[in-house]
Amino acid sequence: MLLTVDMGNTHIEIGLLEGDEVILSRRVKTDTEKTETEYAVLIHTIFEINNIDINDIEGAIISSVVPPLTRYIREAIKSVTGKTALVVAPGIKTGLKMKVEDPKIIGADLIVGAVAGIEQMGAPLLIVDMGTATTIMAIDKDKQFLGGAVMPGVMLSINALSSGTSQLPSISIEAPKKVINSGTIEAMQSGIVYGQASLIDGMLTKMKRDLGYDTKVIATGGLAKLITPYCETEMTLDNELMLKGLKIIYDKNQKM
Repeated sequence: MLLTVDMGNTHIEIGLLEGDEVILSRRVKTDTEKTETEYAVLIHTIFEINNIDINDIEGAIISSVVPPLTRYIREAIKSVTGKTALVVAPGIKTGLKMKVEDPKIIGADLIVGAVAGIEQMGAPLLIVDMGTATTIMAIDKDKQFLGGAVMPGVMLSINALSSGTSQLPSISIEAPKKVINSGTIEAMQSGIVYGQASLIDGMLTKMKRDLGYDTKVIATGGLAKLITPYCETEMTLDNELMLKGLKIIYDKNQKM
């Protein structure tokens, strides 16, 4: 089995793959105050409650956009499994062709998503990832990573509304029955759900116009399942995209 860790600003997704099949996916809160030992206990506990035999772990790989935690997670994995985790970083083999100004500053999560998206959907392709930020990345018909757009994520938008105003409350992410609503909470939910869906639709349309041709679209990320059903653009939803991408990159770096 392969242990995969996708570390975002808000959540860490811990996955296990047997071959190409995701057999376990658990999401925990990213906490920069936790120590290596605390993360080791957390990983061990996830294995224990899911009846995972640590001896079955053959390797590990990490994607991280939280550099201060990367070393702690890597050391935690080493202490629990005895395996030294591969880290997605400049110099690692990905097979991805980059057509950007400085490939070294592209987030590991964007690279992993692109690798998995191309493998699964081919090219050209637009990849929507809805996490702390909402990103849309473009792969052209020659399978080149072109970059894309970065926008405030759903939870950032909700937090900005409630903390930046005196009368707007925190809300749950639910779609009201109508777009036009007389109640404050329903109006906010409409703006968040339908507004975010419309933003994504609009950006996808403009990106396809930039490319000059139609593309497939794949969506992933913790909040994608709550927003993308209200998008008008046809797209594939895959919440395991990052874990699959990590497996692909891990395999590429085992071949001599």
